Amino acid sequence: MPLPSWSRAVLAEDWQQGGFGLYIHWPFCEAKCPYCDFNSHVRREIDQSRWLRAYLSEIDRYAALLPGRVLNTVFFGGGTPSLMDPEVVGATLERVRQAWPVANDLEVTLEANPGSVEAGRFRGYADAGVSRVSMGIQALNDTDLRRLGRIHSLAEATQAFDIARKTFDRVSFDLIYARQDQSLRDWQAELGEALAMAVDHLSLYQLTIEQGTAFGDRYAKGGLRGLPEDDLSADMYDATQEMCEAAGMGAYEISNHARPGAESRHNLIYWRYGDYAGIGPGAHGRITLDGQRRATEAWANPEKWLEAVGRGCAEKAQAAISPTDQADEYLMMGLRLRSGIDLDRHAALAGKPLAKERLNELRDLGMIETDTRHLRATAKGRPVLNAIIRALIGD
Repeated sequence: MPLPSWSRAVLAEDWQQGGFGLYIHWPFCEAKCPYCDFNSHVRREIDQSRWLRAYLSEIDRYAALLPGRVLNTVFFGGGTPSLMDPEVVGATLERVRQAWPVANDLEVTLEANPGSVEAGRFRGYADAGVSRVSMGIQALNDTDLRRLGRIHSLAEATQAFDIARKTFDRVSFDLIYARQDQSLRDWQAELGEALAMAVDHLSLYQLTIEQGTAFGDRYAKGGLRGLPEDDLSADMYDATQEMCEAAGMGAYEISNHARPGAESRHNLIYWRYGDYAGIGPGAHGRITLDGQRRATEAWANPEKWLEAVGRGCAEKAQAAISPTDQADEYLMMGLRLRSGIDLDRHAALAGKPLAKERLNELRDLGMIETDTRHLRATAKGRPVLNAIIRALIGD
């Protein structure tokens, strides 16, 4: 059955709706945090000039695939990108600007750890073109920093944050809560300190124990005692929403809080299901080629990735994404946002609207709300978002 004209129009513009971003992965850290399941590695020596050549090669390759796209954001993620030489960041951004026309308000984010070495590089990053820094502080006391395997102290974190605040207009930092032996009152006090420090953005994550991490192994053996029960974790989540909202930094996404206008524009591309090219070991991408949306995945091992770049392409896989899978991905990503999803866009991708009976059931439970065009999770529904998504995707 042919799609209605409104559906064809929405699909024709779909790749443009979320914007276009570039993700660049730096896979190296000084030490591996025990809770981290990201693609990060510790190496004694790193040939940064070789890594720069590889990044430039991949930028050129993607520019040939996606010519003329207006680039909205660049994000250096990791790993610990603040271990990159500022000259490497600068040369990378220079090639990016040669490869694509960039938005007048191009957002360039670099993730940083608050160690003294990285803080000393901040002016170099700003001169290279970085406009926003996201710092992995994670806790505001030395005891929990050690428990989390962080190699910086609170004093170092505070000093680095002060330097970042003086160097960049936009600064975000991450905290992890629901930690071992942490009470609700402990978290409320710590969050109050964080809100007093914050410039314009906070990322606040509940500690999750991932398989394949040091914490995951320890937990499986009966370690990691003192983790909060589910009810306490839920109370911490509720307190987080209330305190951030009162401070003018409401949640625009499940774990991300910002002053109005200070949202991470790069991450919004993911959540709004835009296009993004992923460069670096293990990087994923979603790109539109000849009207077909495709998923890309690079080789994860750093050395294997470098070798693959030398052969002309670092992709481990590239595959077309079916409209049904696109609809599911858009639903899973978009419902993380407080603003929710566009029902017409979802229906155009899926080839049919969401089932009314499921929408009605979730609405009656107070988990979602809809208007003529949009679907969003309510404050009651956001803590159980995975269940909502399962109910909507169904079979």
